[in-house]
Amino acid sequence: MASDFAAGEAQWRERLGRLRDVVRQELVTRRLRDHLPDRPSRRVLDVGCGQGTQALAAARRGHHVTGVDSSPVLLEDFTAALAAEPPEIRARVRLVQGDAARLAELFAPAGFDAVLCHGVLMYFADPAPVLDGIAALLAPDGIVSLLVRNAESLAMRPGLAGDWATAQRAFGDVTYRNRIGVTARADRLGELMAALAGRGLAVRAWYGVRVFTDHAPGDAPVPEPAELAALLACEERAGCTDPYRGVAPLVHLIADRD
Repeated sequence: MASDFAAGEAQWRERLGRLRDVVRQELVTRRLRDHLPDRPSRRVLDVGCGQGTQALAAARRGHHVTGVDSSPVLLEDFTAALAAEPPEIRARVRLVQGDAARLAELFAPAGFDAVLCHGVLMYFADPAPVLDGIAALLAPDGIVSLLVRNAESLAMRPGLAGDWATAQRAFGDVTYRNRIGVTARADRLGELMAALAGRGLAVRAWYGVRVFTDHAPGDAPVPEPAELAALLACEERAGCTDPYRGVAPLVHLIADRD
């Protein structure tokens, strides 16, 4: 990931497996199943793969996955998780340390059938180099999966917390201070769609992520299975229903060649 993420990496790792992380990962996993079927096996690139949640999920479904991240610590976490997998899954995963803004230097053009980039663009003041790399590496019939911070919802979190000064500023801003203490950037859906279209990519579907659970504390635990299932069902429905998805803190976009 970009160097801006490094300042909050330790806090981010501490919150893995907590409620907010589990909701985000599960909702993204479900949508990817819809748009990236198990068969045929595809070549998948996970940009900013981190500890490997989505990359491992894809490998377990039979895809050949390359994970790239700039953080040696997160790649070590991924390696440890991979070691616990069966040999046939380990054989389908390759890890590369590298910068998301220099993808074209790391991989061959049109070399991947799917490119995942989740929670990465927000740490780039200028996302253009990352988007350029994604477009260059995508095969003609490939898909792109992006998870970004929703600029249209920046006032929601401080507003619900009663922080009116921050909420007022958020209405016209695209930068914010996130929960791991890093100044990050949000995307406006229309502008991001236009940026993708300029690279020959058309958004076919988009979903809101964490509509109801964004307000939860970073260390909030995962509830019991029955409650978690009910929670996820509501989150999944809200994430594809207007007006709820429009105020979700995260937006998950699926795009392909126009």
